[in-house]
Amino acid sequence: MAAYLMWRLNWIHPFADGNGRTARIVSYVVLSIRAGAILPGTPTIPDQIVDNRNPYFEALDAADAAFRDGRIDVSKMEELLGSLLANQLAKFYQSAGGRLPTAET
Repeated sequence: MAAYLMWRLNWIHPFADGNGRTARIVSYVVLSIRAGAILPGTPTIPDQIVDNRNPYFEALDAADAAFRDGRIDVSKMEELLGSLLANQLAKFYQSAGGRLPTAET
């Protein structure tokens, strides 16, 4: 749902300015609601997207291409959001004193 909303809000361009910001925040709110809590950790998913926009643009382009072919496919956006969420939660875990597994363990 979060991936679809992020793509669709960007696609329909409901605002003269701020389409991306609005889409990223709405998507993040949906993830938080589904989790039943405010997601811990920083940088947040929207902040990570702003710091590195290319994967975000690629995921939007992939969803647009699928739509032109008559399909709804936001799988690249889902993958992106999943990896960004994992990074956000890992940073929270580290800030709480946890250690992430290394190649040696």
